[in-house]
Amino acid sequence: MSTRFCLAGAMLALASGGAVAADLPSRKAPAPIAAPAPPLWTGFYAGVNAGYTFQSDSSLALSSTSLSPLAPIIAWAAEANGLFRAGSDGFIGGGQAGYNYQLGDFVLGFEADFQGLATGDGGSDTLVTARFAANTFFSDNRASKSLDFLGTARGRVGYLATPTLLLYGTGGLAYGGVRSAASVFQFSANNGFFGAGATSASDLLIGWAAGGGAEWKFDPNWSVKLEYLRYDLGRLEQSFTLFRPVGPFAASHTSARFEGHVVRVGVNYHF
Repeated sequence: MSTRFCLAGAMLALASGGAVAADLPSRKAPAPIAAPAPPLWTGFYAGVNAGYTFQSDSSLALSSTSLSPLAPIIAWAAEANGLFRAGSDGFIGGGQAGYNYQLGDFVLGFEADFQGLATGDGGSDTLVTARFAANTFFSDNRASKSLDFLGTARGRVGYLATPTLLLYGTGGLAYGGVRSAASVFQFSANNGFFGAGATSASDLLIGWAAGGGAEWKFDPNWSVKLEYLRYDLGRLEQSFTLFRPVGPFAASHTSARFEGHVVRVGVNYHF
């Protein structure tokens, strides 16, 4: 009897202990708190671009002033004046590199790029005629200009329309390698009079560029962009003299402006 009583008491104690243990609070470790993801756009990047450039001014201005008091010579010099077609549009391509810093929905950055152009000289050859008394004077005027390369160093300010789509404006310094050339050959079939002159030059011009675009990050490390830029590099001017067999007869001057538009697409890798 006492043995059965002891066994029953032991079983009751075990059951009571299990119930109390089940009622105690859990001692499991709390779930780790995930660190916030770093800004998607902050960091360095580099890539390539290609597009098309359109010139705002595709002409070269040629002006000449007579150095002789003789009226026929004045007529000749007057023929070497005017605006002549001298430029052309073409393809552009190169590379860029920069840095972005993301502040919430805004992205600030800096970008530098360099690209070559395949536009050609886009020159013209114009024959001008003028009559003076019984003589007919002819002037063969040739003009050309080209932009060989274009580079920029610009700031960028953008807004994130979505976490992966950046709309931005940009502006800053622009520089380019330019060339221009002009030649004049004048003659008269009536009296055999002739004269000629020519000039050519190349230079590095510095100006400005501004525009805007959209860039889409389709992968954490890759993005594509569509961009428009307006650039203005200023003018390249030259002076030269027209000569005839007995000496100079006119002072000539050329002026070519280098400004235009660029539309391009690009691909960037973000480090």
